[in-house]
Amino acid sequence: MADHLPPSAHRLIERPIRWWGTASSAVQVEGACAGDNWYAWERAGRAPESASGNGFAERYHDDLELLARWGFTDHRLSLNWARVLPDPDRVDKVAVDYYRDVLSAGRAAGLRMWVTLLHTALPQWFAHQGGFLGPEAGGHWRRWVDLVADQFGDLVDGWMPVNNPTSFAQKAYLTGTFPPGVRSLPEFFQALTAVHRADFDAASYLRGSGRPVCSNESLTPLVPADDSPQAAAAAAQWDAVVWESWLSLARSDEYADAFDHYGFSYYAVTAVNGSGEARPYPLEASPGPLGYVPWADGLAWVLQRLARELPGRSFVVAELGYGGDDEGRTDYLSRSLRHIDDARNSGVDVDGVFFWTGIDNYEWLAGDGVPFGLFDRERRPRRSAELVRRTAPSASGRLGGGHGSDGR
Repeated sequence: MADHLPPSAHRLIERPIRWWGTASSAVQVEGACAGDNWYAWERAGRAPESASGNGFAERYHDDLELLARWGFTDHRLSLNWARVLPDPDRVDKVAVDYYRDVLSAGRAAGLRMWVTLLHTALPQWFAHQGGFLGPEAGGHWRRWVDLVADQFGDLVDGWMPVNNPTSFAQKAYLTGTFPPGVRSLPEFFQALTAVHRADFDAASYLRGSGRPVCSNESLTPLVPADDSPQAAAAAAQWDAVVWESWLSLARSDEYADAFDHYGFSYYAVTAVNGSGEARPYPLEASPGPLGYVPWADGLAWVLQRLARELPGRSFVVAELGYGGDDEGRTDYLSRSLRHIDDARNSGVDVDGVFFWTGIDNYEWLAGDGVPFGLFDRERRPRRSAELVRRTAPSASGRLGGGHGSDGR
């Protein structure tokens, strides 16, 4: 797959990475709460129990100070909508106070705090009304956005409204692996459109706060699994779903200025066969514990394509991580950071990198079985944490100063 940048992109980005952070989500570090639909999913036996996540709710002061000490400048977390709004018209003051204290603790530690309003789990009351396909979805979502801006906006340094809209819709309405467990192509497309619009609407509103607003799209290059015309056509169809479903909004007059920065999560490249089924890529490589091949080279493809599709815009690697052994993680992150450096050297304006994740946490259907953390659950640093600390712009002056020796 040959990608070429527009001539105007070939310029060195002189300034260092501005945002060097970690990312987490409420359910994964706090555990599900009784009012959200992931809690019900666990109780139905559809996922391992999240319990208290990784204990963040009790240890957040120390955890945030730990991240700051290791050279991170930013941290992204999500607010559990159901925890703050257990009923449509009732705000839980205890939950508000808790999240305000978390944000304050992060800032006191020296971190800029980014907030996500939706990361997988929905309030049960919202899910029972049809979620984003329900007749009152738009009104409920806008009230949630307003509430977050009002209650927490003074402590927020950046916004990423919806985590991975395409992945959210796919798991909930196409593969049925996440609640509500639907497997319907028409409902998937409805949900995909609705959640993307919710994301762009929230971004348009939150830009008024004066804080940077960044998307977080789940992006994967789509390639044919073989040389057949059927595989090529199927890959092109899924490429339109993953890319054009949000790019069409980003280019529209209505939403062209919704986001200050376009962020994305990258984990793997996807091959598609003639029947439209996904296959791990590279085809000859062995998949990791979550069924995909963690392939750092695909990150270069994503960055090059973004530079072509949205020339002149700023990009953020909003989620970069590896689930598995730390030797593999260190190698994967080293290679990924080199690709980010190369992209910046060729003129792609990458303003931030957020690692998934700082401390091992609950990984949805994988439970506690697939570690992604730079630190383990006992908060002990791994070799990958040392790699990231040496690479931090504060340590090296610019991205790229410390990762070369770890590449293999």
